[in-house]
Amino acid sequence: MNKSWIYVVLTSLAELVWIYGFNTASTWWHWVLIISFILLDLHFLAKACEGLPTGTVYAIFAGFGTVGTFIMDIFIFHEQFSISKVFFILLIIAGVIGLKLSDDHKETKGVVE
Repeated sequence: MNKSWIYVVLTSLAELVWIYGFNTASTWWHWVLIISFILLDLHFLAKACEGLPTGTVYAIFAGFGTVGTFIMDIFIFHEQFSISKVFFILLIIAGVIGLKLSDDHKETKGVVE
């Protein structure tokens, strides 16, 4: 596994931590932790972009953040669940998978030529 993919996972997880923090912070030191996770998130994002196409990294980062936030809203913050929300989340997942598959195709094509 390419080390850059580890950074994609780490940036996606760090994003969910600070998004959760936005909803729960109540003291100044909570905000210090949130800002720390935002900076860590940006560091991991930059490292991921060093080894992977930026568009792919951002699509996965944004897609994971969107899906993760949706799941967090439902299970932690008790937001309303609807079939239309699930449908659109599945579209985001399909788009991220499509981007990954198209990048693999380009890399394979470049090696063969």
